[in-house]
Amino acid sequence: MPHGSVIPAIILIFSLFILKLCIASVASAGGGGNGINVWPKPRIMSWTTQPRANLLSPSFAISSPKHFYLSSAANRYLKLIKNEHHQPLVTPSLINITTSSSSALHTLFITVESLLTPLQHGVNETYTLSIPADASIANLTAHTVWGAMRGLETFSQLVWGKPNLLVASGLYVWDSPLFAHRGLILDTSRNYYGVDDILRTIKAMSFNKMNVFHWHITDSHSFPLVLPSEPDLAAKGSYGHDMQYSPDDVKKIVEFGLTHGVRVLPEIDSPGHTGSWAEAYPEIVTCANKFWWPAESNWTNRLASEPGTGHLNPLNPKTYKILKNVINDVVNLFPEAFYHAGADEIIPGCWKADSTIQSFLSNGGTLSQLLEKFVGSTLPYIVFFNRTVVYWEDVLLDDNVNVRPSFLPKEHTILQTWNNGPNNTKRIIDAGYRAIVSSSEFYYLDCGHGDFLGNDSQYDQLQPSSSANNGGSWCGPFKTWQTIYDYDITYGLSEEEAKMVLGGEVALWSEQADPKVLDVRLWPRTSAMAETLWSGNRDEETGIKRYAQATDRLNEWRYRMVSRGVGAEPIQPLWCLRNPGMCNTVH
Repeated sequence: MPHGSVIPAIILIFSLFILKLCIASVASAGGGGNGINVWPKPRIMSWTTQPRANLLSPSFAISSPKHFYLSSAANRYLKLIKNEHHQPLVTPSLINITTSSSSALHTLFITVESLLTPLQHGVNETYTLSIPADASIANLTAHTVWGAMRGLETFSQLVWGKPNLLVASGLYVWDSPLFAHRGLILDTSRNYYGVDDILRTIKAMSFNKMNVFHWHITDSHSFPLVLPSEPDLAAKGSYGHDMQYSPDDVKKIVEFGLTHGVRVLPEIDSPGHTGSWAEAYPEIVTCANKFWWPAESNWTNRLASEPGTGHLNPLNPKTYKILKNVINDVVNLFPEAFYHAGADEIIPGCWKADSTIQSFLSNGGTLSQLLEKFVGSTLPYIVFFNRTVVYWEDVLLDDNVNVRPSFLPKEHTILQTWNNGPNNTKRIIDAGYRAIVSSSEFYYLDCGHGDFLGNDSQYDQLQPSSSANNGGSWCGPFKTWQTIYDYDITYGLSEEEAKMVLGGEVALWSEQADPKVLDVRLWPRTSAMAETLWSGNRDEETGIKRYAQATDRLNEWRYRMVSRGVGAEPIQPLWCLRNPGMCNTVH
């Protein structure tokens, strides 16, 4: 599988050379200085003339090659462009606004080098966009359909005005992502989200040029996915018939993702986080439906790290019969080449609660050998379906229960980090594995909203505990957009090591989230990660972090997302945007 996450230097150097030959850049665009805002900020965006805007013709059209997904995207963006009528909160300070119909832009012409390249990890998303100052045709050129979709999003953000539409003109864009994997995790087991909620999330991801919807479908709390080979898992393990995802639902979500350039990556977590499986098959799940932290016991003897117990039993042959049916159905439902198999948070107490495992351990076996038996029995089966297996970092890095690297072939395995920030990313890279970064210290969006445990005495005191002061959650405090924006996911890595980092994912675990708060928990904080993984959080020339100028840009982008139907939360009072600089700190 391709895993280069940083655009090869030769491509960038060549593009810069062509840019210098073809245009005289008189001002930088897209940085907020003239009010033209594109999010994520393009890698190169320059004026070929003095900054200006022309009318967008009432008969404006998009000329696109015939392709099922690109044609759909072109039609969608044409409708958006003509009907959005975005009115910037800060009027673009363009030198020249031309309202003459003779200068109006009539057509965006799309050229794609390869219409056959599928949406997959590492697909080329590079595009160039040229909007001449005095011509009726603009040109969008891309290597693939998926790059063309990114260019369409950029073009849509360059249009504004009411009643007449204006488009930034005399503008050149060369753009390509720094990281190939730019994702979002949504947990639909702890609380259920309707199909429309998922589709809205995918649409918002496409606005932000993100490309992986990591769907954490099942967990100990519920099993909402209806599988043809194992229908009882959802029938008995979901919250109810109205809180399930049918094969038709999955097909709709996957197809919607493709029309928006977003891959849908399924996660069926196991062997831990499988309590819901016990509703259909109690014989293959250990410690199911037990109280998670038995009274009078210490933390090391817990059965789970939160309410909701249950691990699959690696010693029961039926475990693999059921699990292989699940894997077979999932790979048939999801065309995505990555299969997330979980393998996080193996709790010793849960396995030790089972009599057959007790006997195994008393005869000299170890918990790590149990996990190795499980991984050794399931990873090859997943690989058989031509899938790359993604595991949480625990499978290799957990202090108590882990597997030896020989059980995780590097060519078939990706590890996703969620603990200890850059340190665990470095450990994964040092072990020779590709990494996806979801550091909870920076990328967990559910943190800081308090804990969901009842009968919790930590709040009943005059001086709140450190945990209560920290937002009352294990991963508090709340992750602000600035915290997310400033995180460098390759920190401490060499240039060669950084190539092993595929990208990152923010995560929304749903202990305290459901459809009512979905949008505000995700946006615009997820937008902050989206820009850093697309074009970075630093000025490419000076190397200085650009969070200062990103504030006004993200503020403006948040309002535009809201107008597009995304319920993003505000990051400042409106007064701040209308009084530039007055809400800054000088410290």
